[in-house]
This record gives sequence, structure tokens and C-alpha cells, in this order.
Amino acid sequence: MSEYGEQFTEDEAQYAVDNLEADYNYNALQKAKAYQDDMAMSPSAIYDQLISEYGEQFTEDEAQYAIDHLDD
Repeated sequence: MSEYGEQFTEDEAQYAVDNLEADYNYNALQKAKAYQDDMAMSPSAIYDQLISEYGEQFTEDEAQYAIDHLDD
């Protein structure tokens, strides 16, 4: 908890984390499409960016899902 943040209690913050419903495959795919459309990156370059510790930090499976569905 940060004194500069929202100041939720620890229990409230844990509840939020425990109930988070994110579709990381979808998020990776949207980011991959943006890289493809806006930067004309190749699929291999997009994959590398998606998994990079300096980039998006998606998992390898999430990045591969994105690459596999770029043209859907």
C-alpha cells in the first residue's frame, strides 16, 4: 500500500487481485496488432517485443497466441 495511491486496505487490495479477470491472450493480440499496423513489425519482432523484459512482458504462450491470431 502506498501513501500516495488509492489507500485501499490490504484486504481490499487482496480482494481485487484475487478477483481480477483479465484476458491476457486478448491483450497480447491487441498489442501485437498495434505493432503490426503502426510499426510494420514482423511477427518474430512482435513476439520478441511481447515477451521482452523491456517490452510488454507477456508470457511466451500469450505472445504465441497473439502471433498465431494476427490475421484473424
